[in-house]
Amino acid sequence: MRTRNSFEKYKRFAERLAQLEEAEGAFDYFTLSYRSFGIQRRSDNGLVLREWAPGAEVIFLTGDFSKCHHAETSLSYIQAQTLLNGQIYELVVLTKTGECLFRISPWAKHVTKTLDSVTYDWTHWDPPQPYQFQHPRPPRPSSLRIYEAHVGISSPEEKIASYKNFTRDVLPRIKDLGKSFDLPHQFTTKTTHSLSLSRFGTPGDLKHLVDAAHSMGITVLLDMVHSHASSNTEDGLNYFDGTDSCFFHGCSRGNHSLWGSRLFNYSSWEVVRFLLSNLRWWMEEYHFDGFRFDAVTSMLYHHHGIGTSFSGNYSEYFGIHVDEDALVYLMLVNHILHKLYPQCITVAEDVSGMPGLCRSIEEGGLGFDYRLTMAVPDKWIQVLKEVRDEDWDLENIVHTLTNRRRGEASITYAESHDQALVGDKSLAFWLMDKEMYTNMSALIAMTPVIDRGIQLHKLIRLLTHSLGGEGYLNFMGNEFGHPEWLDFPRKGNNESYYYARRQFNLVDIEHLRYRQLYSFDHDMNLTEDKYGWLAAGQAAVTTLNQADKVIVFERSNLLFIFNFHPCNSYIDYRVAVEHAGKVCLYVWE
Repeated sequence: MRTRNSFEKYKRFAERLAQLEEAEGAFDYFTLSYRSFGIQRRSDNGLVLREWAPGAEVIFLTGDFSKCHHAETSLSYIQAQTLLNGQIYELVVLTKTGECLFRISPWAKHVTKTLDSVTYDWTHWDPPQPYQFQHPRPPRPSSLRIYEAHVGISSPEEKIASYKNFTRDVLPRIKDLGKSFDLPHQFTTKTTHSLSLSRFGTPGDLKHLVDAAHSMGITVLLDMVHSHASSNTEDGLNYFDGTDSCFFHGCSRGNHSLWGSRLFNYSSWEVVRFLLSNLRWWMEEYHFDGFRFDAVTSMLYHHHGIGTSFSGNYSEYFGIHVDEDALVYLMLVNHILHKLYPQCITVAEDVSGMPGLCRSIEEGGLGFDYRLTMAVPDKWIQVLKEVRDEDWDLENIVHTLTNRRRGEASITYAESHDQALVGDKSLAFWLMDKEMYTNMSALIAMTPVIDRGIQLHKLIRLLTHSLGGEGYLNFMGNEFGHPEWLDFPRKGNNESYYYARRQFNLVDIEHLRYRQLYSFDHDMNLTEDKYGWLAAGQAAVTTLNQADKVIVFERSNLLFIFNFHPCNSYIDYRVAVEHAGKVCLYVWE
């Protein structure tokens, strides 16, 4: 049954959808605007340029095709033979105040950047033989096990890795681990189209990566940022037409005070056109299987979650502090994606616990398929940093793992890229620290630190996997206890790539114990694939003995027994089961 608040929310969504369909003919046509905006090829082989820039007086196109430096071609029509694949061009925006601005089209399909440049160039992408997909999308998985990956750091070498490298070297590992994968743009703010992904290769290379993943039965999700955008002007959306309110809210409302980025105006018809078309572009042109939407909390509230601690009180989720335009936009997103692509998967990154986020739109929900359980990795880091093994509060840990809204699917994880970034440590590094450099060889005696670290690494991940949600996520390399942290090249580290890599070679060395952790993760996922506990209902915890440090629960007709006691093992330990009978035990201790 819908509450009054959810009814009003659904009413606003229905009105917006009806307006869209009446004005544009159908949401299918409206969301394919990437085929009519930007530079488009006409039936007579000519090219036409179309832009929305309400603050501009006139727009020209300039670039490599010009016969002289900065010769300008009018917006309306360009001969196709004057633009060649790989040529660089830009827009010249003459504002109503007389400024002359150089910009990249918001609808640019390909951008490139040289190592000695701080900005991206708009590069014409129109190959004579575009990539042709060979494999259909795989069926939607019943259990979602996500391998969070970053193409640029996917090599052991100190360099920017490529799509080709990822396709050749990493996809087989993901298949072996039995996972789908999530492909982040990068870990910083960005615009919504092709800006950051182009560093790793051509559009054709990325399409081949997705196609190869599909041939292996791997589902591919893309990290999508519609919550904010870079404040860059020359190669971003900021001040595109010379005003601060073209794609964003004007004045202070359009600026994120912590991130220094710009905030979209979801009430704007053309902004909604741009963002929805962006999603269709990735689905149609690159055949992605869904999206993980970044920083949804910032979208949901006018305060963007800044300085707000969410206790679960319903007054925190309903009221004038909620951005109704953003709510309606997210409902449009999920409605359109799921109507046009029934197998599409949408995941929301929301730390607030907004009720109804993963309920159907017809119920007044926002329509996401999953939400991320962001409190779980924070809890594990806090436990490892602050609490001795013998003092672990199992009741608090289990509460954190099970404290989620029933009827709304969650993706849980023990750690993600957030915990691996410089300034923090991965779970393995918190557990074993400097001994990972010297004592991970099986050719020497195992030290107490390594022994404890390996066992707790396994226990933490299995408990999180089996008790914490309806999906599971792992950041690349953490499955085998990747040493050290993640740090991208910057002035503070002399532009070094030493920590901007994943040392998969450690797994391939047979005598290193990283291989044991990898094998455990492999077996854990294959066991879930066999029994399907992620797709089952929430577990029933039957034993939670703080003194014995024992946790027992049942899920998907399986009995899980965990012993977290640092000293004691138990014989003839009695636990409750729902049905009498023989029990086959997998023992992890």
